[in-house]
Amino acid sequence: MQRIINYLFPPKMPISEEKKQEIDNHIKNDHVFVASKTYCPYCHKAKAILAKYNTKANIIELDEVAEGSAIQDYLLDVTGQRTVPNIFINGEHIGGASDLETLDREGKLKDLLDGKK
Repeated sequence: MQRIINYLFPPKMPISEEKKQEIDNHIKNDHVFVASKTYCPYCHKAKAILAKYNTKANIIELDEVAEGSAIQDYLLDVTGQRTVPNIFINGEHIGGASDLETLDREGKLKDLLDGKK
């Protein structure tokens, strides 16, 4: 039973203060920051949408970095969202792929990427 509980609600991974500061700096200072996973189809969709606008995004592939699970847990604390992609534009949490897709479909994404509200 504990295995099922751990699968559904995995224990949080510890994250270093330095890594927290690094992630906070990415959120605050990067025009576009995306926490992603290489195998995630929703991440592929989000990256394709951003690519349409030739957007230079800072993308961290959580499955390729040492503290990936800890970063994902930290972003849950910061945003309330555990899933990837976890997208920030101009320091603002956008959400995931479906949120980005909605902004694109409504014609609001280009303005956000251009720094307009």
